[in-house]
Amino acid sequence: MNKAITDGLDFMPPAFIDGLDDWSSEDGTPGSANYDGAANASLVASDPDFGPCLELQKTDSTQKLRYMGEVPILPGCYLQVTVRFKVLSGLFPSLRIAAWAGDAGGLHVTGLDETGPEFLPDTYGRIYTISAIIGSGERTGVDMIWGTAPVYGHIGLDMLGDNGAVVRIESVEIKDKTSIFHRNLMGWVDVRDYGAVGDGITDDTTAFELADAAADGREIVVSEGTYFVGSTITINAPIRFEGTLVMPADKRLQITSNFDYKTYEAAFGNETEALKRALAALFNFTDHESLDLGGRRIQLSEPLDVHAAVGNQNTYANRRVIRNGQISANGAAVWDNDVVTGTADYSTGDSTMLSNVANIANIQPGSLVEGTGVGREVYVFSTDVSAGTLVLSQPLVNPASTQSYTFTRFKYLLDFSGFTTLSRFQIEDIELACLGNASGILLPQSGIAWHIRDCWFLRPKNRGITSHGTGCFSMSINNCEWLSIEFSVLAQDRVTIGYNTNNNDVKVRNNRCVRYRHFGVMNGSGHIITGNHFWQGDSAPAGDRTAGIVLTAKNSKTVMSANYIDNCFIEVTNEHANLANASPGTEPFGTLSMTGNIFTVSKVPAWFTYLRFAPQGNNYRIDGVSIIGNTFKSFGGIVIDRVEEEDTSNGSFDHSQSTNVIFQGNSFEDVAFRTENPSFVELDQSVATTSWSLSNADKIPFGGQILGISGWAALGPIQDAGNIDQFETPYFTVA
Repeated sequence: MNKAITDGLDFMPPAFIDGLDDWSSEDGTPGSANYDGAANASLVASDPDFGPCLELQKTDSTQKLRYMGEVPILPGCYLQVTVRFKVLSGLFPSLRIAAWAGDAGGLHVTGLDETGPEFLPDTYGRIYTISAIIGSGERTGVDMIWGTAPVYGHIGLDMLGDNGAVVRIESVEIKDKTSIFHRNLMGWVDVRDYGAVGDGITDDTTAFELADAAADGREIVVSEGTYFVGSTITINAPIRFEGTLVMPADKRLQITSNFDYKTYEAAFGNETEALKRALAALFNFTDHESLDLGGRRIQLSEPLDVHAAVGNQNTYANRRVIRNGQISANGAAVWDNDVVTGTADYSTGDSTMLSNVANIANIQPGSLVEGTGVGREVYVFSTDVSAGTLVLSQPLVNPASTQSYTFTRFKYLLDFSGFTTLSRFQIEDIELACLGNASGILLPQSGIAWHIRDCWFLRPKNRGITSHGTGCFSMSINNCEWLSIEFSVLAQDRVTIGYNTNNNDVKVRNNRCVRYRHFGVMNGSGHIITGNHFWQGDSAPAGDRTAGIVLTAKNSKTVMSANYIDNCFIEVTNEHANLANASPGTEPFGTLSMTGNIFTVSKVPAWFTYLRFAPQGNNYRIDGVSIIGNTFKSFGGIVIDRVEEEDTSNGSFDHSQSTNVIFQGNSFEDVAFRTENPSFVELDQSVATTSWSLSNADKIPFGGQILGISGWAALGPIQDAGNIDQFETPYFTVA
């Protein structure tokens, strides 16, 4: 790079022979004294060595010679000042290149080194050359490091020592020598060339901005050092870090060209800090919709609070993506769960609030709530410390009005709970390596249309995905692999849960989940669950089993199709309903369609069932359940009694009101009583009687009641005791 060539800049002062009114005996600033007509200065028309030159007699302790023109000082530019001279007589003075630095307002920039190295000649008439380099960057060979504050200089020399010497000076030559420092690579600019110090203290923000402005398509190089950047900056050029950055937590590095995790890791030198900084930029700059981890394994030293890392966003609805890498927990004590116990009051009149909560200052939003009458997967949505209250994600079942609760805050690799609303966020192709140290993802308080796909949840300590509010609304969980830390634990003793939901329209597709307590606990309605394989067996010879999917909205409007439901069952309950406001006689359990699923079990007792309806409260009805075209198969010589049941431990159904229950087209193997509705029953009445009795209870699903008969057909004539054909029309009554 040479600014004289590329930008047409002229750095050279005029020759002395053109007049001494351009040359000052002071700093060279406007109004300073010049050498035109001075008694100690004269022009020599024809020196035998120099030709035209300046002859100067030293009369001041520091005899100055400054060009009064403004020589431009540009960021990234290096100027070499060269002077040829000889001493004719008198005591030998020391000579040095010297200059005066001025800013854009014409004021002196103080605190800079404005002189080069001193040189002491020792021979009269001998031609000597002195030089010095002025530049913005702290580079080897630069004598006067000016940074980016000066925009011009008055350049010349100083003579020091005793007075009386007569010196002839050929010229003051100023040349652009930037190419000396950039000679190896013309495709980059170094932030040090634009004033960056790299001492970890000096604010180098301006130098980065100037380097970016000067790059013009070239790469910025941040050479070795520690650079303090005190403000948010946006870098548009490609950037490469050999040194590292230090920035305040609320400032951001926004890279637009090579925005990826690798660049941020190089910039900050710490995996956790790099991911925080990259996420902050992802949420604050619209040039990129995704953060590519580049296949990197990122070992977090602490749970990553994404809201805190972003710092300035409480709500966000633009699509953003994290993809392609592994995020793991390092196993330190910082991942230990926080557990708080305390009493609280509960009222069915405000079914999602606890009041008079002891220790509330220590209870964190996102904490799991446990206690008598608390259903599965109930979390703290928010707290009000001053009021002593907290809001729950779901109503409780039937707790005491005052009782003790336990609040457990799991630690998550990615914690989004600080966002009030975060929508359209996507996590794809990420291995969440919890490794028994951490849980996976904690969703925001509210949001819509999260997509989590092609991810691995590897051995989460407690949970894979947690919703403590409504951030799960219309969420999609697709093509993920869920591997449990409790593989060798008996099913009934496991505590890990794949995911939970509190809101509607969740899609769970094509996942594989191995040996969790539950694959999913789902409140809300309008769910689509298809193509999944969830397997929850163990090594017990006739073991208990847990629910693979728990639907806690009794009227869930859910479709389950083409799933492989392996050594677990589907449970439908209403444990997240406000029972005080329930009307059991009019509220149905139903709007559930299960089609084309594969149900398989082995090593279980005969009473095991694949489908369980478990009401909380009495006299509910079943309405709108379709169980069609499924396969029910038992292995290992086990014959189970039936495939479905009603669990009346905490409630009951009024089957006189149940209707629209379809259970047909299913296949059964090693099942004693094969459920169907409507069902076909064949009766062979061999003894004459006017009343024939028939029970079909063993085939009716969920212990239901036969409410009607849709039709009948006689196979051959109906005869009396004398074998005479009878033609009276029979009729039916339902007992």
